[in-house]
Order: sequence, then C-alpha cells, then structure tokens
Amino acid sequence: MPTYQYKCSKCSGEFEAMQSMKDKPLTKCELLVGRPKKKCGGRVQRQIGAGAGLIFKGSGFYITDYRSEGYKQAAKKDSDAAKPAAAASSDAKPAAKSDSKPAKAKN
Repeated sequence: MPTYQYKCSKCSGEFEAMQSMKDKPLTKCELLVGRPKKKCGGRVQRQIGAGAGLIFKGSGFYITDYRSEGYKQAAKKDSDAAKPAAAASSDAKPAAKSDSKPAKAKN
C-alpha cells in the first residue's frame, strides 16, 4: 500500500497517510493542534513524493541485476585485464605430437 504525503493550508503541517491507490485523496487535516489538542480540520493537498524503491523477490531476479555502476566498472576492468593473459595462452601452439612408433621387438 503506497504512502502519500499531505500538506495542510491552514496549519502548514505535513503528514503521511497509507492509502490504497483506489482510495480518494484526503481533504481534511488530521493533525492535532492547539493547547487542548484537537484536529486542525484545514484543507489538505496531496504532495508529490519521491516514492519508494522497488524490491523484486522470487525466482528470476538476481542480486547482480541491481549492482552499482562502480561495481560494474570494476568488474569490467578485471575482465579486461584477464583477456590479454587468456589470449596469450591461446596463441601458443600445442606441443607437436611424435609420429614415431615404438620399434618392434625381434624374436
């Protein structure tokens, strides 16, 4: 359930309310103000909020999908550094095979 932020035009107070996306926005301030604490009752307006980050859970989502850019760049450097060493070893020719056969024993 999303959390919405509201600001009162009467008392200038701000508060959050958890509401379903289907619910209508609140219209009256629910903050307690004054010496004998009572609801303000002023008109409120829903504010634009930053929202919350999404966290995907379950099969099919991997922690590596959401790595930071710094991590990705460091991983790329490591893989680039390993490529020349791998290329050098693959360029080397394998040892030549000996085609000579053992001599047959004389009886």
